[in-house]
Amino acid sequence: MEHTHHLDLNLLRTFLAVYRSGSFTGAAQLLGLSQPTVTTQMRTLERQAGRELFERLPRGVAPTPVADELAARIAAPLDELATVAGPDPAASGRADPVHLAGPAELLCTRVLPALAPLVAEGVRLRVATGLTEPLLEELRAGRHDLVIATTRPRGRALTSTPLTDEEFVLVAAPVWAERLGDRAAADLPAMLHSVPLITYAEDLPIARRYWRHVFGRRLSTPAAVTVPDLRGVLAAVVAGAGFTVLPRYLCLGELASGALVPLHEPDDPPLNTGFLVQRPGVVTHPDVTRVRDLLLSAGRTW
Repeated sequence: MEHTHHLDLNLLRTFLAVYRSGSFTGAAQLLGLSQPTVTTQMRTLERQAGRELFERLPRGVAPTPVADELAARIAAPLDELATVAGPDPAASGRADPVHLAGPAELLCTRVLPALAPLVAEGVRLRVATGLTEPLLEELRAGRHDLVIATTRPRGRALTSTPLTDEEFVLVAAPVWAERLGDRAAADLPAMLHSVPLITYAEDLPIARRYWRHVFGRRLSTPAAVTVPDLRGVLAAVVAGAGFTVLPRYLCLGELASGALVPLHEPDDPPLNTGFLVQRPGVVTHPDVTRVRDLLLSAGRTW
């Protein structure tokens, strides 16, 4: 790679976008180019460099060691150049919106209230909700600036920072707690088998994990109700439909008022860490950094 100084700057920009997004399609979306243009530019760059830069995979591309070395050399200078050459938000009169995505429940009950002071100061937000895997795909393609993920993203292309730990709690309305009466933890799974289970999805993601972690067994109860929003699960359970497992942050008020009762309080409840993931390979405008920093400080108190 001794010949980098002969390489075309545009080709290097495209190379860096491919390297960071992990695909020609992702790079094309980031740069506003067509995919064939990106493919042609990478062929040209490989010809100029005299080395293969990307291994073509069924989904996306993997960088070769030569690409790793090139990226390490050009990333910082190109990012600096982009900052200098980038649009001046003051000139257009208002900054670009920050595109933020994550689970609907956490966004609506915790994240948006935490960001209210920034919005009041003029930060603009565009918020999308969804499941972690599709949102991370969209992040790689440049659709979001920040994603709150319920699992740590795989691969080195995405930088993630732990945001908050959710504790899961087994709850029902008082009417069910009274029916179940005083019970030993060991008897609970059998007793709950006859109580309707209200859950997020058919595969019972949160409840299954609770059973494995706390009771050391598989959950075999089928769902009575599935609703892909934990606030719907909460509403049904508060109204007496049955039992569920929820993140504690979502039902703090209901637990405090007695509208919900914890059916079990294990010493070691299951936890899930949420991560804040930043869009790869873009020089972030200051508002993205402001949103990120505020969320990371707020997350410690959730």
